[in-house]
Parts: sequence; C-alpha cells; structure tokens
Amino acid sequence: MPSKEQVLRLLGLGHGYGEIARRLDVPAGQVYLVATGIPADGGGTVTRAQRQRPGMLRSRTQRLVNPREVNPVAREDVHAWVRSRARSERAAEEGR
Repeated sequence: MPSKEQVLRLLGLGHGYGEIARRLDVPAGQVYLVATGIPADGGGTVTRAQRQRPGMLRSRTQRLVNPREVNPVAREDVHAWVRSRARSERAAEEGR
C-alpha cells in the first residue's frame, strides 16, 4: 500500500493518478483515496475544507474507479455479415 506522502510527492512531480496507479501497481481510485482521504466514486458529500486538500480533483473522480467501456468503432466480422446480407438481399430481389 503506498503512503500518502509517496502519492503526493508523485502528484507534485506532475504525474496523474492513472500513471501513479500503474507505477505502484494499485488501482487509481485507491491512489486517490490514499492521497485525499476521499473516495473517488463520488459517493459522499465533500465539504469546502475537504476540497482544499492536496491532490483533490475538481471533478470527474468517478473515472478513477469506473473507467469507460471500450466501444470499438468497427468490427470486421460485422462488416462481413452486413455485406453477406446485402448480397443475399440483392440476389433475392433479382430473382423476383
């Protein structure tokens, strides 16, 4: 488990939470919790005083615990299926 001082030092050197997490082999949300004492999932209310803590992010901390899903833009197997369906529809239309 990384220490608060270790995480804050890395933040001070310009590293982001994701990079620190990879370096220390700890989830990014856990690194944020160690640095700030505040869970990254946004489950609680953060006071004005807590917002002033070193390492606090203004927003978007949820992404540290729930990274976005990967949605591939294109899949060749789907394109092949669509081409096959188009050919079969064309052949059916020509056969009428």
